[in-house]
Amino acid sequence: MLLTTYFNARDIAAISICSALWGVLNTILSPVFFQMFGLPILCDLIGFSVLIIAVWWIRKFGAITMIGLISTIINFSLGGGIQFLGFTAASVFFDFATRLIGYTLSFKKPIFAVTSMTSVSIISAAIAGYLIGTFFMVGPALTSWGGVVGCAGLHMVGGVIGGIIGAFLVVSLTARKVAPTGKWGNQKRGLTSK
Repeated sequence: MLLTTYFNARDIAAISICSALWGVLNTILSPVFFQMFGLPILCDLIGFSVLIIAVWWIRKFGAITMIGLISTIINFSLGGGIQFLGFTAASVFFDFATRLIGYTLSFKKPIFAVTSMTSVSIISAAIAGYLIGTFFMVGPALTSWGGVVGCAGLHMVGGVIGGIIGAFLVVSLTARKVAPTGKWGNQKRGLTSK
């Protein structure tokens, strides 16, 4: 009941869509990419591009954490690995970081949107990689990547790519006057908000 007073129906729908997108795509595509190339990049690319779109869409503190938690449940339900818990923690950091930057400021100008969202994605990916390397990787695989720091670095590469893709999607949507409905979207269009 408390969540429905903070998150409206549109927010809950957006959280559900983003959670399903991240959880399902990660479970299906990331293992295939990892088997083909041996790199943990696609999971970061998918996750952080979805989180950037979610921050732009919802603009409420706690939404990104909810997406991370629900995506984790989806991941486990579909047989995904326990290492996804690193991304759960990274989504909590992502939520706090975007709140500190400010939702309006983050997307006010295209260059700041790309810079801020890519930076947050890189740091979040580093956190995920560090936690995965520390708690979920076995010795030989971890050694071949250069230890925990190498694992964090590889995830950061995915964070760079995912951050750029997510930020450019948001910038492109905004340039085409596409805005999620709600108070800030109505003001942007010059409509009276409730």
